[in-house]
Amino acid sequence: MKIQKVGVVGAGIMGSGIAQVFAMNGFDVVLHDISEERVQKGKSAIEKSLGKFVEKGKITAEVSQAIVGRISTTVSLESFADCDLVVEAASEDIKLKKELFQQLDRIVSKTAILASNTSSIPIGTLAAATSRPAQVIGMHFMNPPPLMRGVEVIRSDATSDATDRAVVELVKQLGKSPVRSRDRTGFVANRILIPMIREAILALEEGVAERDDIDRCMVDCCNFPMGPLALADLIGLDTCQSIMKVMADGLKNERYRPPQLLNTMVKDGKLGRKTREGFYDYRS
Repeated sequence: MKIQKVGVVGAGIMGSGIAQVFAMNGFDVVLHDISEERVQKGKSAIEKSLGKFVEKGKITAEVSQAIVGRISTTVSLESFADCDLVVEAASEDIKLKKELFQQLDRIVSKTAILASNTSSIPIGTLAAATSRPAQVIGMHFMNPPPLMRGVEVIRSDATSDATDRAVVELVKQLGKSPVRSRDRTGFVANRILIPMIREAILALEEGVAERDDIDRCMVDCCNFPMGPLALADLIGLDTCQSIMKVMADGLKNERYRPPQLLNTMVKDGKLGRKTREGFYDYRS
């Protein structure tokens, strides 16, 4: 099928970034969130991001304006009625996502594809909430979506070959690299990444090393571009916590359970960059 109009559910860091990626590649995009304040905040984030592209000479101011012009905002899921693809980028909460997929299944056309940007929740679980499991698939963009090349493409046992092919080709059309994963909790990226972040937090909690040494070890000794604690701040500590809980439950293995230090930080509202305080202080 030909995908021309795309809906994105959730105007947070990931949702706004995904909307930007589609708009930069010529797609008409509808960006949704539960309040006007949130969608406008998301659109402002897109404009700020595009401004950096202009400053670096990657696009012109006119191109930036055209990209923004392709993005409309809404607080009603009904606005997705004529979308060919809807990408859900809501919080990593199984109940919330299933409810969204039930609603979207009722609203969008029978030929539309429903995709989830979930970091860890099995696609089959979300597909089961719809009457179109063959047209449900995972599209897991990396943070930040405009800059990161990889997109995990996850098909459930029910996903059709046609849906799979359409999404893989779409990812390539976006200038991204499709990474295939079987429909297992955590997929590829977080099955590998989250245990590393968890171990880094445990190393800090248990006094194995200080924060800066933990991150510098992975950067200077293992050639990582960023340390795991700094990366956790970028992802969002609440998101890391949610993924760990989903993986511990889904894989039935307590080694994925969030450490107490992480739980305490989330409880205290220290969520990383988005709250300007996490393992690092971003307030200055």
